[in-house]
Amino acid sequence: MKTLKTTILGLLMLVAFGAAKASPVKIYDDTKLTVNYAVNTYVDAVSLGNYKEMTTLLDDNLKYSIERGTKTMVFNKDQFLESFKDEQGVKQDCEVSTSVNDSTPDVTIVKVEMKYAEFTRTNYVTMVNSAKGWKITNIYSSFK
Repeated sequence: MKTLKTTILGLLMLVAFGAAKASPVKIYDDTKLTVNYAVNTYVDAVSLGNYKEMTTLLDDNLKYSIERGTKTMVFNKDQFLESFKDEQGVKQDCEVSTSVNDSTPDVTIVKVEMKYAEFTRTNYVTMVNSAKGWKITNIYSSFK
């Protein structure tokens, strides 16, 4: 009986010390929670056709507006992602540059310019800092 008590006490101590030493479980990869990751993932999607990673960065209520002449067309998240399916893996023949237009701890607006031979496409990407990292909530796209 004494051996049983000693064994149980030893196991309890092992579990207690093991639990105290255990590191917390991370739900999200910290590198994927930053503004830089969100911007780079967006640029990869629009310029290289690598949109799979971007799906987690888009807010469920995403609003994508694109200027077509005098008309502005508005799309939701599903429609925006659908537009990438035919262009998956297609590298755009353009020079891409990014700049931060405005940034606070909660909201950032990034200007993404894609310069083609004949025109320039400018995207203004609005991101908010959520509990799950930076999410893209609004994209406005125009052509010049």
